[in-house]
Amino acid sequence: MTVEPSLDHRATPEPPTQTAATRETLEDYTLRFAPRSYRKWSTGVVAVSALGGIAYLADFAIGANIGISYGTTNALWGIGIFAVVIFATGLPLAYYAARYNIDLDLITRGSGFGYYGSVVTNVIFASFTFIFFALEGSIMAQGLELGLHIPLWLGYAVSTLVIFPLVIYGMKVLSTLQMWTTPLWLVLMVLPFVYLVVSHPDSVSTFFDYRGQNNEGTNVGSMLLAAGVCLSLIAQIAEQIDYLRFMPPKTPENSRRWWTAMLLAGPGWVIFGAIKQVIGLFLAVYLIANVADGASVANEPVHQFLEIYEGFMPGWLAMALAVVLVVISQVKINVTNAYSGSLAWTNSYTRLTRHYPGRLVFLAFNLVIALVLMEANMFDFLNTILGFYANCGMAWIVVVASDIVFNKYLLKLSPKQPEFRRGMLYAVNPVGFVSMAAAAGVSILVFFGGLGDTIKPYSPLVAIGLALVLPPILAVATGGKYYLRRTDDGLDLPMYDDHGNPSGAVLTCHVCRQDYERPDMTACQTHDAAVCSLCLSTDKVSDHVLPAAP
Repeated sequence: MTVEPSLDHRATPEPPTQTAATRETLEDYTLRFAPRSYRKWSTGVVAVSALGGIAYLADFAIGANIGISYGTTNALWGIGIFAVVIFATGLPLAYYAARYNIDLDLITRGSGFGYYGSVVTNVIFASFTFIFFALEGSIMAQGLELGLHIPLWLGYAVSTLVIFPLVIYGMKVLSTLQMWTTPLWLVLMVLPFVYLVVSHPDSVSTFFDYRGQNNEGTNVGSMLLAAGVCLSLIAQIAEQIDYLRFMPPKTPENSRRWWTAMLLAGPGWVIFGAIKQVIGLFLAVYLIANVADGASVANEPVHQFLEIYEGFMPGWLAMALAVVLVVISQVKINVTNAYSGSLAWTNSYTRLTRHYPGRLVFLAFNLVIALVLMEANMFDFLNTILGFYANCGMAWIVVVASDIVFNKYLLKLSPKQPEFRRGMLYAVNPVGFVSMAAAAGVSILVFFGGLGDTIKPYSPLVAIGLALVLPPILAVATGGKYYLRRTDDGLDLPMYDDHGNPSGAVLTCHVCRQDYERPDMTACQTHDAAVCSLCLSTDKVSDHVLPAAP
């Protein structure tokens, strides 16, 4: 069939027949390809917005915790391993998101998991968002208790409720928030570190000599245990991608700016994350060595900054700035955690039930889980939670990266262009699904000592190694036949323009009567018309879903 595209790329007026699902997903293209007509931000604005989301102080707490547990040398090696793994695995994912304007769930569907197979990765990602929302909310509550004497239990509630209204309107509000708060956050974060290095140069040698609470010597096991805690952040690339999907089309004119923004805001986030972890450990060691009872609060960022601020400014101002830094940092990251988590839950629920309940329902659901974790005082067993979660996160991210690099580009068994639409994909692709289940399952067994204490510290390597090699092995074994259920979507229009960007041609969905761009559409099985991806997802009787290719 042939459908002529509309030449009008402007925003479409809302017709009377528009559904609630359509109205909400048009706000920030929840569950969808992000069209050109919406992507009006420059590469610089997208990059700063994405990097604004890594303003969290959890890195300071993580750096302090692994240093206190394993000593400075082991912690630094662990942070280095973490940075290399995150950058290498995040690069192909970030490129695909920015190039094809889809989030990580849509990438995962066509990168070895299948239409329903990627639901499990959504649950993994949603878990990441509420775990780190709880961690960041706990840090904010500590700041409110210290500065305003608000009880912790109430601080947990405040740090949760304040986020809800900021996340309702998606990318439009989030980009503005991140742009305006980033400069102040940078100044407040860097000041203590610069002050210590300049006024207390001996703190540098004390830092490098620190051997942790157990007087740890340098050893590979401790390095890998430290790396495992840090690698719990591997799913952060999914939150970066929730911004990167709004990148403008890549053209010869903006190629350099496009690549710079994608690299810095995509895998490059780990550079800033690693620096924050090192600074967090540095400040913790200073408190342990120079402040009475410093060891008891050395892993709490609000105390780290307060103690240093008090060294070069009046106490009242130090307290005010420490609280301001904590609040700004936690708001900046938790709006992203809440937003991304709501997308992940909504996506999974919509596919499994074929009903779209609204993103705000799952925004509330995600925040409630995070609040429960905070009230349960998760901060006290942080290393265990993050170390366990890292095995699941690494298995997912590395499998998708492996599929893109090996199966798409080298073996060419996986289609190079991403596919996410129902009817075009098999329900489950064993290449990614089995690879992730095996990598996560074996590495968790190793993490809990199921294969012996000798190999226990190596669970991160087990997860990474299995997730890296299993996808190409299974792709070859299956001949790549479970990637595409059909190759023709029934529309006689090119999917990409002359520069390889997703086409901006517009078609009208005959179900919801809305205009969408070409990559979001397929032909309808029962009508001589086109249908959008969300209407396909919510089609309870498969009336519009194209049949499998003969």
